Amino acid sequence: MLLNYHKPVKVSSTLGGYLPNYSVDEDIRTYWSAATANAGEWLQTDLGEVATVRAIQINYADQDVDTMFLGKHNNIYHQYKLWYSLDGKRWRMLVDKSKNTTDVPHDYVELNIPTQARYLKLENVHVAAGKFAISGLRVFGKGNGKVPTPVEKFIVLRQQSDKRNAYLKWHLNTSAQGYHIYFGVAPNKLYSSILVYGKNEYYFKGMDKNTTYYFAIEPFNENGVGQRSEVMKVE
Repeated sequence: MLLNYHKPVKVSSTLGGYLPNYSVDEDIRTYWSAATANAGEWLQTDLGEVATVRAIQINYADQDVDTMFLGKHNNIYHQYKLWYSLDGKRWRMLVDKSKNTTDVPHDYVELNIPTQARYLKLENVHVAAGKFAISGLRVFGKGNGKVPTPVEKFIVLRQQSDKRNAYLKWHLNTSAQGYHIYFGVAPNKLYSSILVYGKNEYYFKGMDKNTTYYFAIEPFNENGVGQRSEVMKVE
């Protein structure tokens, strides 16, 4: 599960309106940027409680990057150090890529041994180009709390003037980070899904107008996946 969605963030510096929490909002259109590309710039995420960390993904963003890259380059690489802590004071190395010589703009690291941590700090050593900017510092693992309660009042309103479209709505679940909406052409064939974060509505435009569809929804948070709703038939 994603452990740090919209969790508190601290940084070494910020460039203009590229705010720290943009690094944990799961929105590809936003990102945080440090004021420089210097070694030692850092981004720290707080999971809110001690959790089991199993993997980390670091998605870099392009800020003040020279777009004129012609020919072959051997100096395009990312280097960083990733630290972890239980109390935010005493830090230990989790991942050391300070000697890396490859371009890893979307680096994914699965830990050999799951680690108990509350705080993680990404420290810049070298960026390929531009400022030290992160569109997503994503921490994966399992929290120690309860899975969210089932979603209530899930409805699908199919547009009669154009049956390719439908408005989906449900009661906002305060114990959930987001929702999986499943749909398909038979009750036992809900093979497609939609991921929604932090909202209780979705406008869907992906149906064939002469086909009957079936929908179900389930909530999730950092602790796991909640109970899926009953399947709803939509004609």
